[in-house]
Amino acid sequence: MLPDMDTDPDLCAHLGYRQTVDDCRADRIGAGGLTISTLETLLRRLSPAIERLQDAHASGQIPFLRLPSARADLEALEPYAEHYQRRFDDVLILGTGGSSLGSRALYEMADREADRLRRAPQLHIITNVDPFVWDRLIRRLDYRKTGIVVISKSGGTTETMMQFLSLLPVVMEQLDAEDLRRHVTLITEPGDNPLRRLGARYRIPVLDHDPKVGGRYSVLSVVGMLPTMIAGLDAVETREGAQRVLDQAFAAKDNPAACPAAVGAAVSVGLQMERSIAATVMLAYSDRLGSLARWYRQLWAESLGKNGLGTTPVYATGPVDQHSQLQLWLDGPADKMFTVMGGPNDMSGAAIDPALAEDPRLSYLVGRSMGDLMDASRRATAETLARRGRPVRRIELARIDEGAMGALMMHFMLETVLAADLMGVDPFDQPAVEDGKVLIRRYLAERGDAS
Repeated sequence: MLPDMDTDPDLCAHLGYRQTVDDCRADRIGAGGLTISTLETLLRRLSPAIERLQDAHASGQIPFLRLPSARADLEALEPYAEHYQRRFDDVLILGTGGSSLGSRALYEMADREADRLRRAPQLHIITNVDPFVWDRLIRRLDYRKTGIVVISKSGGTTETMMQFLSLLPVVMEQLDAEDLRRHVTLITEPGDNPLRRLGARYRIPVLDHDPKVGGRYSVLSVVGMLPTMIAGLDAVETREGAQRVLDQAFAAKDNPAACPAAVGAAVSVGLQMERSIAATVMLAYSDRLGSLARWYRQLWAESLGKNGLGTTPVYATGPVDQHSQLQLWLDGPADKMFTVMGGPNDMSGAAIDPALAEDPRLSYLVGRSMGDLMDASRRATAETLARRGRPVRRIELARIDEGAMGALMMHFMLETVLAADLMGVDPFDQPAVEDGKVLIRRYLAERGDAS
């Protein structure tokens, strides 16, 4: 019989977060939950899967697993980060998908009122190509005080190349070619590609992106770490958090029930198999964690949505979506798993003065703060969902900082790879996406021919 699935308190203190999945189990929430027998079976299957990951780590076959312990690459990035911090007030990060979502999650987690972050440039991490928003951003920046980092693993990503090529004329209205190479850094894989050719043409520095690290697994690589360092965040601490999760996972290969990432994978896959769960809702109870949920959405969807399998990741914000979606979640189709995620109330706010809440209907607010409301909302939503038989996983951060973010990111990457093992799909490819990319290029070419 499995022990309770609560993360051990000592382990929670070590990793920086606590995962609780008891309210995903049938013995707790009824017919909507996962049976113990299925959970036990899936966890047993994950023991050899973790061992295979450990072997792949040792051999370097899965390079993103080696990044948490690496330090030489961070040392090589320090001069670039210091250059951007010393010279610029603003830094544009151009990329799409995995080239920008990870660094945005880390940046938006940060307390930018901290001294070391206030001294750093403001990052503008571009994740889309909306021409209205794009034009207004690039037209208001002073490029004499703005740095630019362009990220494309392939060196030919349509969205990123459109961003950079449309930006260059605007930048060169203020800078000459000599200045350009001091303001711009390119990140792309080795070999001949359009971005490298542009770099050679303008003598712009180019940093290598490991071609074996896919975009959605690249947050701990140069792709995520250079923006993190420019922003004044601690890249070493981020990687150390990831390393703690990786070490703990490998140590638990003979007992996957003690590995939070393995438990998360078994619960998610088991609920899809046994209860036809079609969507996994990540409900973030902190604005600082919202972009982490959006990063997770790509990781889960693109890695597992294959061969008619996979669950649709949905990002939601608490308590906002309690008012807009909770009715559906409670009384609509029982086809969703929920991850309710939040951190400590570091800034709880002022308590309500009794003199301002004399109305008897407001008496419950007296002495309470905004942080109290957020905490009560998170607890109430999770409990209400579980009482309705909806499977609920809780993830509570002991702190919201670089180490905890690195830990959670590694947790979700491992959880995704282990879920793929259970499902029998390759977590590192995305064959269906390529059809859309081909059509985008064709449509753009046809429009050019027509004009």
